[in-house]
Amino acid sequence: MRSAQPSRTPGSRSGASSRPERERRDEDGTRRVRAAGDLACLVELGDLGAVLRVAEAFRALALPGVVDTVPAALTVLVRCADRESARGAARALNALAAAEPSGAARDAADDAPIAGSAAAAGGRRTVDIDVVYAGDDLAEVAALTGLGVDGVIAAHTGTSWQAAFGGFAPGFVYLAGGDPRLSVPRLDAPRTRVPAGAVALAGGFSAVYPAPSPGGWRLIGTTAERMWDAQRNPAARVAPGDEVRFRAVREALAVAGPATAMRAPGAATAAIAPTVPSASSAPTAPAATVLDPGMLALVQDLGRPGRADIGVTVSGALDRGALIRANAAVGNPSGAAALELLGGGFALRAEQPIVVAVDGAPGAVGVVRRRASAPGEAPGSVEAAAVGPGRPIALAAGDVLRLGPLANGLRRVLAFGGGLAGETVLGSRARDTLAGLGPAPLRAGDALRLDAGSGSAPAGSDSAAGPDAAAGPGAGDPEAATAPDAGGPEAATGPREAASPDPGVRAGALVLRYVPGPRDDWFAVASRRAFARTAWRVTPRADRVGIRLAGPALARTAAAAGAELASEGMVAGSVQVPPDGRPVLFLADHPVTGGYPVIGTVLDADLDLAAQLRPGDAVRFTPVDPDAPGAPGPPEPVRFALEVDGRRVSVAVPWALAAAVDAALRAGDGAAVRAVLARILGAAGIPGEPAGPAGAADARRSAPPDG
Repeated sequence: MRSAQPSRTPGSRSGASSRPERERRDEDGTRRVRAAGDLACLVELGDLGAVLRVAEAFRALALPGVVDTVPAALTVLVRCADRESARGAARALNALAAAEPSGAARDAADDAPIAGSAAAAGGRRTVDIDVVYAGDDLAEVAALTGLGVDGVIAAHTGTSWQAAFGGFAPGFVYLAGGDPRLSVPRLDAPRTRVPAGAVALAGGFSAVYPAPSPGGWRLIGTTAERMWDAQRNPAARVAPGDEVRFRAVREALAVAGPATAMRAPGAATAAIAPTVPSASSAPTAPAATVLDPGMLALVQDLGRPGRADIGVTVSGALDRGALIRANAAVGNPSGAAALELLGGGFALRAEQPIVVAVDGAPGAVGVVRRRASAPGEAPGSVEAAAVGPGRPIALAAGDVLRLGPLANGLRRVLAFGGGLAGETVLGSRARDTLAGLGPAPLRAGDALRLDAGSGSAPAGSDSAAGPDAAAGPGAGDPEAATAPDAGGPEAATGPREAASPDPGVRAGALVLRYVPGPRDDWFAVASRRAFARTAWRVTPRADRVGIRLAGPALARTAAAAGAELASEGMVAGSVQVPPDGRPVLFLADHPVTGGYPVIGTVLDADLDLAAQLRPGDAVRFTPVDPDAPGAPGPPEPVRFALEVDGRRVSVAVPWALAAAVDAALRAGDGAAVRAVLARILGAAGIPGEPAGPAGAADARRSAPPDG
């Protein structure tokens, strides 16, 4: 394995990590385990060989509650189902890292094949990949390395590369062990779209993008090889442990589009998991026909947990609580496939009696019901009253369901009694927009089929008998869409924004709780404070992969300013900060791995709220302890500038006192403000009396995030 070590960033000391030294080890030299939100942790290791050994040993422990294990360049990330399991995983990773060999024993371990890899299984292959070297960044790579264009091509083709680990996306494999002169930094700002077949370099690794996707690596060429193909066994062209050789060719190449159905890679990483037909193998009659898909209509369920090591993220419904509630309303299991609808405008026609329910962002829902004509009356229809959210709605054949504009929020879930039928890919029917897994977005005229018929409405459903049946408790009430059902998944919704007298207007910024890190110490103290104090704006560059935020640029520390982070695992909720300093909040279809530092990770319970953010919305992040998420507070004290007896003084105070000042300022209580400021001065040992309203105004300028 020694040949597979990632090279170091240009300009760093020989043998030293390109990351700030304190990030690798504690002061006593022991390895560190970092929190990645409340349900994941990340252990740092010395080299790629140690990463693969620790990952294999951790998997062998088969700890309960572990969902994903993601080895990367110098880290192993573990994601769990609950907080207790995450604590146990952290303890186990720390013990395994501490037991890693050193010196000659480590060198011998590095030379041994890793258990579970293609090499250890005797299945190591040599894969030749033909490349046209004409990438968009080839000239810049030539300048960065000083090799010139011909020199870059010669270096890339002149050595063999070893497939070290998978990640980012299905079929994306990190290749290590190439010419160390080709170690170049990522782009300062990632491209929004990299074409399939792009051959790229970053931080000592090379890779081939298997499908169109965002990416920050430097592009040097193109290949026609299909890196992931569901019709091939194994599906992955390259698997960890394989040897890869690049060959320069002159012909222009076109990469065939990715297969619509995907499977897991072959024996080197996982057994083939074929596309599985619907539970009812015989074709069923359509239950409904899509008349208008609206902005975007996708099939979603609870996703594909447990496959991150082959580059497949969980994906699934962004607002999981809405999916669970809608399914419960029609009597389905919580993870049954349903439709996730972006914005308003969706409409369908029932082709047989069905039962549906809508949940998520509040907005108008109506039904045009077909009814029998009275004697002497021409056939006609009548529009029902608005339908309440979260209630089962029985539709007769010919009825039309229409979803109007949203009052606020961005997404709704439409569930069908029996659940939507369709092929499963890696155990799920969810559409993963980054990887291209699952059914394509719906179009007008598409037929919807059910796994099992639901000919009768559940108790309490809105009947198909006529328009009056749509009325009832909550009918037409948009507030009901955000109220958790009795016994429902209230814990999954997290803290809600302040109540607004007008449900169509968001009352201030949405607040998301986050755990600092795992790379918060890459950022200057002022940047960490700014992250928690800024009302960030959601930009139009937002989708199921992530949300780009507008606000102040977050600067790195001096030690990290020119550093290059080795690729490492990420989870949904990660707030990644590219070198341009503008944060990106990752959602369900996020890449499995990334190479920009994550300043904080949103609590899993708050991700449903993030799913409803729309362009222009304001969002704040408040830091919490993952073991006490109900007690928010920043890691650093808050600094106040006060006027005392005519002189200006600066003092740092605990969060609780800062919050007390802020509350008094909001209430306009001058006496309370002066009393709290007097406590601050007393605690700081500063004699004198704080100024009145002017001093309070100065204090407010440095108040906590909500100030």
